[in-house]
Amino acid sequence: MKTRLILAGLALALATGTAHAQVKIGVAGPMTGALAVYGQQLKNGAEMAVADLTAKGGVLGQKLELKVGDDQADPKQGVSVANKMAGDGVKFVAGHLNSGVSIAASDVYAENGVIQISPSTTNPSYTERKLANVFRTCGRDDQQGKVAGAYLAKAFAGKKVAVLDDKTTYGKGLADETRKALEAAGMKPVLVESVNGGDKDYGALVSKIKAAQADVVYFGGTHADAGLIIRQMRDQGVKAPLMGGDGINSAELAAIAGDAGIEGTLMTFSPDPRKIAGAAEVIARFRAKQIEPESFTLYTYAAVEVWAQAVEAAKSTDVAKVAAEIHSGRTFKTVVGPLSYDAKGDITTPAYVVYQWKKNADGKIDYAEVQ
Repeated sequence: MKTRLILAGLALALATGTAHAQVKIGVAGPMTGALAVYGQQLKNGAEMAVADLTAKGGVLGQKLELKVGDDQADPKQGVSVANKMAGDGVKFVAGHLNSGVSIAASDVYAENGVIQISPSTTNPSYTERKLANVFRTCGRDDQQGKVAGAYLAKAFAGKKVAVLDDKTTYGKGLADETRKALEAAGMKPVLVESVNGGDKDYGALVSKIKAAQADVVYFGGTHADAGLIIRQMRDQGVKAPLMGGDGINSAELAAIAGDAGIEGTLMTFSPDPRKIAGAAEVIARFRAKQIEPESFTLYTYAAVEVWAQAVEAAKSTDVAKVAAEIHSGRTFKTVVGPLSYDAKGDITTPAYVVYQWKKNADGKIDYAEVQ
């Protein structure tokens, strides 16, 4: 009798299991450390996307369970996170933030049948290694660097440019691409220097910038270091503006650099999705939760949307079938606008815009598109 009851219970569970089954997905990035502000953006974007999908019935009629991984912006830790995600049966990961971490983790995901869509990994090699499961919702540094280099060549024609990087896959890759674009435009940097990201004293570097008489400083790296470099340049009387890439797009940049120091700072970033009319409803719900969906928040939300729509089209969470749908050329409707993919896993309509940080009429420091 006891055996019959157990079998009956199992049969009932199987019969009703669809309503309770869950598909595990993940979001991974630096949830702690100097770049935790970006990791929180990824987490916020993924959580809201999962909540919205759940409210609509989930994916393939199944609920979603979100796993969060903290890679601490370290490639080795990123591999550990990737192994944990794979071991937990995760089907898809939105992440990672840093190029070096994403590239290291991507091999683990490829070996274990996990779709990876990064909202922020811009190094070209991420999608150049012919891994069918790897995608991004942002552009590439060979695209971003061209925009930065072209802007510098035009806006600072005849001026002296210093090019710096933080030695990371992302920072050096972006600085190198920007320098290539500058040199193609006939501008040879007066200073090319690599620094150790995470340092607190950039006095020696500022002295070199000062000696080179640089009129503008390009920095491939993140906001934590950029803010300190700006502050220390101003402390030594160097007025040259700093320009960076998407890695400096954080409100924390102003807090680190200081209001007086940050004005005039330039950066490249994708078009601000907060200005897309179709994103207004999602943005309003973020703000109702006291979350400003800046930088990579909505690009992470979009990564989840792409995967979910591909799963529905494939009628499966199988990595090969889902990847085939993303590579198919179909257009995915997302919060950052329509996205489609090429054979490498790159978006087919990448775009970068130049922004400048300045004080608004209300006294708040923010960035606006350079016209």
